[in-house]
Amino acid sequence: MGSLCAARRRGAVQRCNICFGRWAVVASATGAMFGAAYGMLSQQGQRVRRDIVIPGWSPFRADGVYLPDGTGPHAPSDPDSAILASAVGHSPVLRLAMLGDSLAAGLGVDQPEQLPGVVLARGLADNSGRPVQLDTLAICGCTSRLLAGQVDAALLTAPHAALVVIGSNDVTRRIPPWESARLLGEAVSRLRAAGTTVIAGTCPDLGTIRQIPQPSRAIAHTFSWALARLQHDAICAAGGLPVSLAQLLARDFRTQPDILFGRDHFHPSTAGYDTACSMLLPTLCSALRDGGIGGWAATRFGNMTAAAGSPDTTRPGSP
Repeated sequence: MGSLCAARRRGAVQRCNICFGRWAVVASATGAMFGAAYGMLSQQGQRVRRDIVIPGWSPFRADGVYLPDGTGPHAPSDPDSAILASAVGHSPVLRLAMLGDSLAAGLGVDQPEQLPGVVLARGLADNSGRPVQLDTLAICGCTSRLLAGQVDAALLTAPHAALVVIGSNDVTRRIPPWESARLLGEAVSRLRAAGTTVIAGTCPDLGTIRQIPQPSRAIAHTFSWALARLQHDAICAAGGLPVSLAQLLARDFRTQPDILFGRDHFHPSTAGYDTACSMLLPTLCSALRDGGIGGWAATRFGNMTAAAGSPDTTRPGSP
């Protein structure tokens, strides 16, 4: 098994290097067109962000310890919580960190308990039979260039697992996709070196956002898929597990925008985040279980993975 994983990682490294090289050649050969397209997308992206901003809107915070019985968040050091003390005494706490941009932070949900971090922490606690401490380090508006700071914070107490979602802001802020993918790969590599299991959602399809006018929406679609492919190989090469959000979610978001987008028509709604979490949770649970974390409630975990399918380890296809 170890040799198979190593072979797959070597293959991912080779694909990653080839992709980076090809993108550099393409960018050099078509520099003017590339720059013009990115410039148009950046300008209209900034205009859309100004138009959709809701004053005072920010993500909820609901960090803390979530128990297998569904309760939480409990304060990790709360001496008065007999339930928490009992749970922790019998089952060591799993630490889950959320890193990335507003999608990881959960901007757009209606209640704190609907945050993607909370949904994943509760799902992980339920399926592992162990308490889960949630630490949200994600920052709205973050790009891959700022991800290293979040990794620094996470590694102060290395988590058992980290969920990373990044890339949307890179597309709209003219960061070259090969640079974005390289920076994500470096972040994943640092986390893996500390023993953290890393699940990374690749860039979603920004072409599903109707608030972005044409032709920028078509450009956003092309660039977000290109970034997702590069991210996928960079994540694999660094030892993480990618979940191809564009491939898994674009059709639903394109056909059900009134349900899956939030009130700003840009970020997901509660239903949109739930849909994304249904793709991320099986990979998270499977990775921790296969990584030697014991104490799983096998029957419930088995039912969930059977319904959701196996973790995404294939390279994303064409849009």
